[in-house]
Parts: sequence; structure tokens; C-alpha cells
Amino acid sequence: MSNNIPRAASELSQEEEPVAAEVWSVDPRTGERRESVGHEATAADVDAAVRAAEAARPALADRETRIALLRAAAEELEAAGEEIIATADAETALGTTRLTGELGRTTGQLRAFADEVADGGYLDLTIDHADPSATPPRPDLRRTRLPLGVVAVYAASNFPLAFSVPGGDTASALAAGCPVVVKAHPDHPAVSELCVAAVRRAAERVGLAELADGVLSVVHGFDAGVELIRHPLVAAAGFTGSIRGGRALFDAAASRPVPIPFHGELGSLNPVVVTAAAAEERADAIGAGLAGSMTMGVGQFCTKPGLVFVPGGPAGDALLKTLAERVDEAPAGVLLDGRMREAFLEGVRERAALQDVTAPVVPGEADGRTVAAGFLTVPAARLADPAHGVLLEECFGPVTVIARYDVGNGDGEPTEVIGALERLAGNLTASLHIGADEAEDPTGPAARLLAALTPLAGRVLVNGWPTGVAVVPAQHHGGPYPATTSTSTSVGVAAIDRWLRPVAYQDTPPALLPPELRDENPLGLPRRVNGRRELG
Repeated sequence: MSNNIPRAASELSQEEEPVAAEVWSVDPRTGERRESVGHEATAADVDAAVRAAEAARPALADRETRIALLRAAAEELEAAGEEIIATADAETALGTTRLTGELGRTTGQLRAFADEVADGGYLDLTIDHADPSATPPRPDLRRTRLPLGVVAVYAASNFPLAFSVPGGDTASALAAGCPVVVKAHPDHPAVSELCVAAVRRAAERVGLAELADGVLSVVHGFDAGVELIRHPLVAAAGFTGSIRGGRALFDAAASRPVPIPFHGELGSLNPVVVTAAAAEERADAIGAGLAGSMTMGVGQFCTKPGLVFVPGGPAGDALLKTLAERVDEAPAGVLLDGRMREAFLEGVRERAALQDVTAPVVPGEADGRTVAAGFLTVPAARLADPAHGVLLEECFGPVTVIARYDVGNGDGEPTEVIGALERLAGNLTASLHIGADEAEDPTGPAARLLAALTPLAGRVLVNGWPTGVAVVPAQHHGGPYPATTSTSTSVGVAAIDRWLRPVAYQDTPPALLPPELRDENPLGLPRRVNGRRELG
């Protein structure tokens, strides 16, 4: 990737401007084109979108405007919900039930960020008054947080609403006061256009009619995504997608003349460990829960459990029997596009060909363009073999790998599992299923397993399944690389932190301070003053 900064649109002649390719909406169930959505953005188009966004920045500085915008956006998306859901289903085959829930999640996120802006806690307002008697003397310091600037968002394939044009990255950036340019995902261009139109209608409603195109815009095409990350007015980026694509953009963001923050979610195996005690107590329930989690959304969740440690012996056998029955009952499904389908089939073939890998339920091709769910098993000891390293990598789609581990001499010591966990890269989630008595033992094997899992992930679950990410303030959706490229969350109101930077004002006259930092606190926001919290 070149790191040259693109020239302004005014510097490009008509002769230099390439002919843009047409953008088509495609039905993944048939592979047929549905409709033409427009054209791929040229460098000039990207430049125009970013400059329009930059022009909208001053208007978004007003807190009340942002609050109204976020709430109006939720209302406009709901008003257009029937068309949005139908179009999203036609482009992704995710189903209207799933997409109805996703639209609710999307509008809920927008309202949650509106509430967060109204609360003001996200500003982390801190005031330390001057103290000339201190050693050394202390000046008057007052800290707030300011928006970074124009944010580039790269939409996800598997969430056409909640992690795409109107999703969490966009909502949190707008809440911070940052206009957004979204690089639409090619799997759902039509619904991307519907969503950006809804948010622009919201902008018009709250008095931003002349700036609506700058508040939120969408560009299409691979080259547009590259141009976007290079643009000198883009101040930060958010990405959800593959390790390969995300890493290329991350490197481009870091190698710019002025590097920018890149918050990427790239890939996750989401390991699960089932203790011998848990398998003894509830083999059927765990087997059924795993089947539901790994096949949900045709295995196209970033939190799908991709590697599961199950004890050897009768209890583990019973768990796998239930898992096989439930997975075998799962209907075949359509993946988001043909490229993902081929990658899934090749990934299954590569893993199934390894020594000592078996397939109790064979994943792979089904009728037409659908794929069948299945799972593979392997002795956990094999995971130490470099030749089996692919088993420690994500395979996107309805498949998981079951690693059978030796329970040893019966003392429950999980040495084989802990050794395998030490070879794993970072993940979004890690899960542990334990027995009732293990929950009461802070020094036992379950506690040691929990300690081994915690460094691997941003969310650690006990006796639960990771395919479900609650949008609440305490949520953390992120993890060590390659799960994400930063330590931030992309879910929950703390996601706003990614688009803000702290600024401290020293010995600044009151009249020149931002209102939220003046002693009288005219906005009534929560602050920490001289070490004591004030609720405003």
C-alpha cells in the first residue's frame, strides 16, 4: 500500500479521473444481482466526502444538537424499519427475525449514546485548583476531552446494521462530536444507502440540513477504503472484519505522515473449556448449548466458539453425543457471500485432513448455495504440533473444533488444557464451564483455568456462551491482538472513548474556559474537583 496523501479533488483533472465501477446489490441465496446501488467512489469522491465531514465538525460541537441527532436517527431508522429489514435480508440471508433484533440493538445503541452525552460523564471532567503552598507550587489545572475529528468506519459483513453504517462505531463517533465517513461493505450496499439516508433525515430534523451530507456519508469500493485511511483529514478509524484486511489498514494508518488511531476488530477463536466436573453434572445441557452457539447465524458471529476443550471419558462422550444430535438437526444455511463460502469449505477441508482429526458431524457443502454445520475432534495433545497450528485459527462459518483432553489421575488438574491455552493468540471472549463445587473453591483447578483464560480475552464467561453481546455500560467487546488492535471496547457507551482526546487547561482565565470547566458548572455535569466527585 502506498502511503502518499491523496490530492484534493480540485487537483485531479477529468483525464486523470478513472471510470468508476458499478456497485451491485447481490442476493446470496441465488448469487444473482438485485439492483444497481451506484458506483465505486473515486479518489475525488472520497476527498469530497471527507471534506464535507470536516465542514460539519463545528456544528457537532454542540452537545444538545448531538443528543437530538442520535435520538432522531433512532426514530428515522425505526420509521424505515420494514424496508431496511427486508433489504438487509435480501442482501445477507440473515433472516427477518435476526435482523429485527439487530435493528432494535442499533436504535438502542443510538439512544444509549444520547443518554451518555446528556449525562456528561464521558468527558471525565477533572479540576485541581491552584495551591501556591504546595511543594512545588501547583497551578490551576482543568481537564476535559475533545473530539478527534473525522472518523472513518469500515462496515462489518455479518452485522449490516449494528456494526455497519448506523452501528456502534458510527453512533459512538457522532456522540463524541466526530462526523463519520463509512466505507460500506460490498455484501450489503443497498441497505447501507437506506441507513445513511435515514440518519441524514435525522440531521435535517435537528437543524443540520445544509450539513447532513457531511454528518454521515457512505463510500463504496475497495480503493475507496484505501483512499479513506490515507486522507489527511481523517483523524481515526474503526474496522470490523478479517485479520488480513484489518492489518493492512492498521499498518497504513500507522505509517501515514501523521499516524492515526485505528480501532480494528480482526478475528477471534473464542476458546471454551469444560471441566470434568461440569461434564459430569450437565453433559446434555452443555452439548445443546454449544450446538446453539456455534450454529447461530450460520456460524457467522465474531464470538462463535471455535475451539472447545472437552474431557475424555464417559461424561465427555455424552456431551459430544448431544452435540452431534443437535448439530445434525441444524438446518443448512447460506453464508454472506460466495467468497466466504469457499473460504469456509477450504478451511474445513484443511482441518479435516490433519492427522487424528475426525468429523462426527461433517461440515461442508449442502444443497444449492447452502452449507451444513458440523464439528471436528482432535486429541488436545495434538495442538502442540506445529502441523496442527491451523486448528488454533478462526474458521468463519458453522464449524468448531473439539479438543479432547486427558483428565489425568483424577485430581482434576488441567495441565494439558493450560499448556494448550498458552499457545493461543488474543480473543474477544473465553469461556469456562465448571461444576457446582468448583464455584466455591478459589484455589482449585477451575480457578487456575480461569486465571489462564483471563489474559486471552476481553470478556471471560463462566457457565455461559459467548454469542450474545449485551449493550450495557459494563460490557467490553475487544481483546488482545488479533481480536482487536487496541484496548478499547466497540460495544457499550465506553466505546465513545476511542474518538476523544484529553486536553488540560492550565491557569486559564475563567471567561476563556469551556463552560463545563468553569467553577460555576453552568451545564451541571459530573466532575471531580480537588479529588472529590461532584454530581453536577
